[in-house]
Amino acid sequence: MSYIQAIVLGIVQGLTEFLPVSSSGHLLMLQHFFGIEADSVLIFTLLLHVGTLISVFFCYWSDIVELVKELVITISDLIRGKGLRLEERPVRKLGVMIILASIPTAIIGILFEDLFEGFYQTLLPTGVGLIFTGIILWIAQNNRRNKTQIEEMTWKHAIAVGCMQGVAICPGISRSGSTLFGGLKSGLQRDFAVKFAFLVSIPSILGSLIFEGGSDAMSSAMNTSMGPVIAGCIAAALSGVLAIKTMITVVRKLSLRFFSFYVWLVGAALIIYTLLK
Repeated sequence: MSYIQAIVLGIVQGLTEFLPVSSSGHLLMLQHFFGIEADSVLIFTLLLHVGTLISVFFCYWSDIVELVKELVITISDLIRGKGLRLEERPVRKLGVMIILASIPTAIIGILFEDLFEGFYQTLLPTGVGLIFTGIILWIAQNNRRNKTQIEEMTWKHAIAVGCMQGVAICPGISRSGSTLFGGLKSGLQRDFAVKFAFLVSIPSILGSLIFEGGSDAMSSAMNTSMGPVIAGCIAAALSGVLAIKTMITVVRKLSLRFFSFYVWLVGAALIIYTLLK
């Protein structure tokens, strides 16, 4: 893989991981049109996720530090028999909700692993997934009067977000778009919904790194030139920061339907291309 290809893939990964247009779908398309075999870029794809993880840490560093601090205090409280006291500790409650949202995602990923892997064999499921993404974004835009913040959040909100994140394992279905849809449709306030969608991506990305990284990844790493990989990872991190900040602005002031039109156009073109090929 050349440096240019790596940087292009990194930029696309960073932008599409957090803009609601599906990073998996766009990477699959680029690999197809670049003529890159998926197995040959296994370690590269994994490290692109590291780049996007860096983006989340950069944009939500203060929140993440508070969550870590609260985890230490929570362990101390449990040891001393004080209980969770979620209603008294909003940051603690946020951490618990992130954990709860990650559970259905993990279950869906494990139970339907073979099915999801089959979707990556051709581009047709990606096109269908993009159409689906456009539909849920269009529906999500209607939810403008949601008021639920972390203080009123319940396990039902977390499960809704986690289930939608699990569905997004399919190529073409946006993870950020799906989790945002789950949050908005369950009643979360718009600013909080986008924040929760990005924070809940942390265990999801870490889980994919652990689950997909193994002996095959290490073998791939031994045969991979690390220069392009590092360049792509940096590009993913930088473009990811831009995408997160853009997404926050869009959710606050603009319309998600702009993204609906985009994914519908790309999805329809991909379906037609696949059927006529």
